[in-house]
Amino acid sequence: MLIGGLALSYYTREVYFTSDIDLAYADREALDAVLKSLNYVKKGRFWIQDELDMAVEVPTDELVDEKSPLESVELDFGLRCVIIGVEDLLIDRLNACKHWNSQIDCEMAELLIAHYSNELDWTYLKGKAELPENDTLSELMTFKKKRSS
Repeated sequence: MLIGGLALSYYTREVYFTSDIDLAYADREALDAVLKSLNYVKKGRFWIQDELDMAVEVPTDELVDEKSPLESVELDFGLRCVIIGVEDLLIDRLNACKHWNSQIDCEMAELLIAHYSNELDWTYLKGKAELPENDTLSELMTFKKKRSS
């Protein structure tokens, strides 16, 4: 599953740009084999492909639970890419905004709410924002209120 900055780039239609690919993938051995076959080399926590000037990081096996909304994008050759749902991506940005004082993440959270406000599962979002590990409900509602003003 595509997560992190590249997922944010997808949802913001490339307003946000990132230079690496973050994945959540359970079968690390299979992914490692595929990356090796594509001439990626493991350097620390990243897989680097020098010819493409591209890095891949797999920070987690799973990021979402069975109730988490996901986006599925059809690609050429019958392939498909699963992307973290905008709701969980928004929670991630709200966490970075609040807990790391990341201004760019505050701006991206606001942009996601502005662009997807009518499509967001607000019940799901509020439930996730209320969880102790997130504690971002106040920020979520502040950005939502700004949007409706």
